[in-house]
Amino acid sequence: MKATYSIDPAHSNAQFTVRHMMISNVRGGFRSVTGMIGYDPDNATESTVEATIDASTISTLDEQRDTHLKSADFLDVEHYPAITFKSRKVDAAGPGELKVTGDLTIHGVTREVVLHVEGPTPEHKDPFGNIRIGLSASTRIKRSDFGLTWNAALETGGFLVGDELKIDIDISAIRKA
Repeated sequence: MKATYSIDPAHSNAQFTVRHMMISNVRGGFRSVTGMIGYDPDNATESTVEATIDASTISTLDEQRDTHLKSADFLDVEHYPAITFKSRKVDAAGPGELKVTGDLTIHGVTREVVLHVEGPTPEHKDPFGNIRIGLSASTRIKRSDFGLTWNAALETGGFLVGDELKIDIDISAIRKA
């Protein structure tokens, strides 16, 4: 039987990794992931996901860089305060794994992406009586596909910020009564 779960923002996160100066990775994340999951463990391919990330909560542990990432050069959080994902199709991808295809919207641009999902876990009761499931998802996108094209050429060749972002998401969700 399909149950509805609320994503718990206190125990969920979205992280990203991007190449910096063509030599190292910079990692960052968002503190606010919310949304709903519809899930039936007996028919996982009928699952649904809608998630929202508050773009203004971006953190790379560097205040100056975070301010730049929130500016019109990148996320432009004043005009595009949310990053959203809405599933369109869920396929089994192996034992305990799903492939979730959906629409990702960043910076006002929507593109289809595929999330590779581990889980969801079986339901567990937390110490407060809530019934929870958990899952992890990952994907790779090109930031230029979403209109995030700011960059600077390096004197030695190449660019300051890589185009490919690796995205990792960890979700804890509470079953609604």
